[in-house]
Amino acid sequence: MSLGRKLGAEFIGTFWLVFGGCGSAVLAAGFPDVGIGLLGVSLAFGLTVLTMAYAIGHISGCHLNPAVSVGLWIGGRFPAKELVPYIIAQILGAIVAAATLYAVASGKPGFELGGFAANGFGEHSPGGYSMVSALVAEIVLTFMFLLIILGATDKRAPAGFAPIAIGLGLTLIHLIGIPVTNLSVNPARSIGPAVFVGGWALAQLWLFVVAPIVGAAIAGVVYPAISVGPNGETGAAD
Repeated sequence: MSLGRKLGAEFIGTFWLVFGGCGSAVLAAGFPDVGIGLLGVSLAFGLTVLTMAYAIGHISGCHLNPAVSVGLWIGGRFPAKELVPYIIAQILGAIVAAATLYAVASGKPGFELGGFAANGFGEHSPGGYSMVSALVAEIVLTFMFLLIILGATDKRAPAGFAPIAIGLGLTLIHLIGIPVTNLSVNPARSIGPAVFVGGWALAQLWLFVVAPIVGAAIAGVVYPAISVGPNGETGAAD
């Protein structure tokens, strides 16, 4: 598969993750009487990854997340030469998704931008959690998410079920993390809305770039260390 096609798939997949996940938060979470709430938003994020994993996993690997790309690279599952192009495609997809979401949401009478599903801590945390709480949550939850990805896509794991495990894993970590930071675990997902919110969202963006990459990098080291077989075999694809 050519790099251009992989990048196109990553752009589309990340667009879907941000438009579907953040869109559910902006448009549907608080809809009168029938809003989907925290549970619905968590499920929406998981479903975007689940659906894209089956749609484009065979094209690009369906990373949709700079932290995932970094973790897979450190874990020996992804070539270094494709890392920067993947990250650029993911960020562009997230920004275009946020722009599309803004175009839809702003069509409602009385529209106010508000938080626009941006990630934050302190007074911008849904639950008022501190910067340290946000940092720990984002590192730990990204670590667990990458551990799920690395394990589910291990060639020794049951074939065909990885998208389900990964999608449900993302749903679970959103159920845990939305009250703390609106949950990122994905720098691209954070960058998209922050570009439109500006101000505080851009000022706090550093945490949602650094913490997911740190958590993913740790998982990229830990998983190979704990998964080496008795004869030295690993789960990397042949």
